[in-house]
Amino acid sequence: MAKTNRIGLPFGLFLTTTLTCLFMAFATQTQAQQPTEPAAPAKPAEPEKKWYETISLKGYSQVRYNRLLETNKDLKCEACDRSIGDNGGFFIRRSRLVFSGHLNKRVYFYVQPDIAQSVDANNLHFFQIRDAYFDLGLDDENQFRFRIGQSKVPFGFDNLQSSQNRLNLDRSDAINSAAPNERDLGVVFFWTPTEKRKLLERLPKEGLKGTGNYGVFAIGAYNGQSANKPELNNEPHIVSRVTWPMEIGSQIVEASVQAYTGKAVVGPDKITKDVKINTSHNYTDQRFGGTFVLFPKPFGIQAEYNVGKGPQFNPVTDSIEVQDLKGGYVVLSYLMKKGNHTIIPFARIQHYEGGKKNEQDARSYDIDEVEFGIEWAPVKYFELTAAYNIAKRRYEDFAKQDNYQEGQFLRLQAQLNF
Repeated sequence: MAKTNRIGLPFGLFLTTTLTCLFMAFATQTQAQQPTEPAAPAKPAEPEKKWYETISLKGYSQVRYNRLLETNKDLKCEACDRSIGDNGGFFIRRSRLVFSGHLNKRVYFYVQPDIAQSVDANNLHFFQIRDAYFDLGLDDENQFRFRIGQSKVPFGFDNLQSSQNRLNLDRSDAINSAAPNERDLGVVFFWTPTEKRKLLERLPKEGLKGTGNYGVFAIGAYNGQSANKPELNNEPHIVSRVTWPMEIGSQIVEASVQAYTGKAVVGPDKITKDVKINTSHNYTDQRFGGTFVLFPKPFGIQAEYNVGKGPQFNPVTDSIEVQDLKGGYVVLSYLMKKGNHTIIPFARIQHYEGGKKNEQDARSYDIDEVEFGIEWAPVKYFELTAAYNIAKRRYEDFAKQDNYQEGQFLRLQAQLNF
């Protein structure tokens, strides 16, 4: 009998029951709010805006140079910045436009293409969709909502925080390897109480670098192959996140836990011919992580750590196997404002041991890195960041075994915001 992959029965029942209860609660609430007595005459309503009058446009661009004070041209980072190391020069890391708007109180859309994506080391500046989703609110305050389409997977503060806001030029290997490109296709349910939504919206207004509103509770299903890639099995990944931002005196802190589970597929195009693999190409892919953030007022801390299992190249057997992984990072920062100038010195230390499921042969990594930097924004439309990296990286696949590199280099990034 042919083998059939499908969503497990417990998850199917859970998802069906959850959706049914939510929609019944929504319908009951709507019915209960209907007036039982004639209402007083209302003032004439203002003409409703056309949907195209609600669209907003914003974006940012980042241009980098990474070769200053370089001590080892063979130290590279394929997953984070292709211009690091030998033959790296000036590089447009991102150039993005965001089209978004509310069609009405309960329907919101968001589309973000990038016009400077590098598909590989030899081809730069391709147009690619990053986000394309819509939110469907279940109440007028949008405390309960579904997000449908390609969007960020709710795992990790580092992944959810926009690169426009992040201090470090690249995300941490330990967290970003959980969801390469940070995004995937699926559906996520968010719950955000009005009080917490207002607090999350305050952060950027006060010059603090939050994630935006990804709910205080999130649960969802997604393909598990990362952004702009088709599904390769019939088993979705399941993810959930709980976070709680709060004010303690004059400080704002946020603590989170998150987890996901699924089956990762190492695509045939990512497997070297002589590497031994699981015949189904499916590998257990599970993680659990915690987050703590003290927003800089003026001193800040951002820390995350995760553990789990995933596909990883084993150089002893020349095979891809499910192995343990672990890693995290800590960022320290200090926010200073001098007139219109915003200056933020920062330091990050990160460590990761594990595989990267979307790289060649589920490449194995052992990474230790320290970074010291400073971000300067003389006006809100422009930022300049300088960061000095001290890195030790061992990465192994079938072609590159026992490949250990260490080095130091200074990076510069100019960012335009609009």
